[in-house]
Amino acid sequence: MTARSLMIAGTTSDAGKSVVTTGLCRLLARRGVKVAPYKAQNMSNNSMVVTGADGQGAEIGRAQWIQAVAAGAVPEPAMNPVLLKPGGDRRSHVVVMGRPGGTLDARDFTRGRERLAEAAFAAYDDLAARFDVVVCEGAGSPTEINLRSSDYVNMGLARYASMPVVVVGDIDRGGVYAALHGTVALLSPADQALVSGFVINKFRGDESLLAPANEAISRVTGRPVLGVVPWSPHVWLDSEDGMDVDGRRAETADLLRVAVVRLPRISNFTDVDALGLEPGVDVTFVSDPRRVAEADLVVVPGTRATLADLAWMRERGLDAAVVAHARAGRPVLGICGGFQILGRTIADPEGVEGQAGAVADGLGLLDVTTTFAPDKVLRLPTGTALGAPAHGYEIHHGRIARGDDEDFLGGARRGAVFGTMWHGSLEADELRTALLSEVAAVTGRSWQPSDVRFAAARGARLDLLADLLEQHLDVDALLDLVEHGAPLILPIVPPAGTA
Repeated sequence: MTARSLMIAGTTSDAGKSVVTTGLCRLLARRGVKVAPYKAQNMSNNSMVVTGADGQGAEIGRAQWIQAVAAGAVPEPAMNPVLLKPGGDRRSHVVVMGRPGGTLDARDFTRGRERLAEAAFAAYDDLAARFDVVVCEGAGSPTEINLRSSDYVNMGLARYASMPVVVVGDIDRGGVYAALHGTVALLSPADQALVSGFVINKFRGDESLLAPANEAISRVTGRPVLGVVPWSPHVWLDSEDGMDVDGRRAETADLLRVAVVRLPRISNFTDVDALGLEPGVDVTFVSDPRRVAEADLVVVPGTRATLADLAWMRERGLDAAVVAHARAGRPVLGICGGFQILGRTIADPEGVEGQAGAVADGLGLLDVTTTFAPDKVLRLPTGTALGAPAHGYEIHHGRIARGDDEDFLGGARRGAVFGTMWHGSLEADELRTALLSEVAAVTGRSWQPSDVRFAAARGARLDLLADLLEQHLDVDALLDLVEHGAPLILPIVPPAGTA
């Protein structure tokens, strides 16, 4: 049987598509529905390793991974068949069905998407054959009229599967009703025929104040507002591109201060989410050397462009600040590309990151050399460190050679300087506690281990999100769209483009 489906589109990027999609996956799963998340194409440097059909490691967007967790489904490549990882302003590295698929240049963006559309539609068909419902997340806006001819992520996918579309708008940005109207009005009549309703996201205040506006947008577009989701400081998801940890900071006086270097091409920044949940730990992203000096623990995170971000650190004096911090005996943690930056040298003989033959000296805090290779390592390792069980995931082109330093989670350790190739390792509660205990001991802080359990906290946040949608959306109307598709007759909103 072919699954029923629903697309969650947005007036803009970060309007709330991922939040609503994730919440619906959780909501439906709690009702006993076998549901799968799906995003035809994601553009993000925050990704996750899953197991592919051949049993080998594969890579998908972090948002689709957490949506699968919310749905109670095993994350798989078909849930995000195309992942674009920006490698610069005009070029992206392409991941197709979890594996490297070359590069996509801005000049070839439209023509190069034809083969990607085939992979995306095949993945959707596969999920639709195995699940009861597929909740699809759009990308950016469905009204990217310059890209409509080659679109397979938004209305191109909706037309392919004849699926109803709900458009989410972020009222916190301002101008949300104009954005909702314009999103519909610039679509072609055939595309408009699938846009079935709206959701207002991030509202602060008395919802009754929106009634006149909701009635007006429904009247002029012929499409209902299916709910108003309130802003909540407690909604937190493994996001794709944001780096805000507000709402996860400590309020105690004697804090463990963690400074995460805000690299321009940062990747997998969710590695520090678990630190932000700990009582007595304050996590901030910094780009000022003075903020590094104030920290107890400095984290150099993953990066999609290790050599370029190392050069950026040197331009700002962040390299010297990190070295001074380490030489003062204060802890430093490097993760993946950040770990490689802490080593002796980094070489890119085949131009994996850009210029072939590029070589740079690292910060020299660890006895490690890194050489980039074209083949990407994708693994889900497990092990032990600091006397605690550990697990994580590896996504990298860099091959390291460790000298005399101690092994640490696929990386190296020298005194209070730690480097690991494992993303996500801090989600392991015992390991995180052991690391923070060492930081506290070295820095003289009085931090004490907590009872925080990261997996349980994530599950509670997912349930909270589903609860919000249950309370504030017309779930029956959404389920009717899933069951029966878009209404047969929806008015055309002028001027109605021809894309």
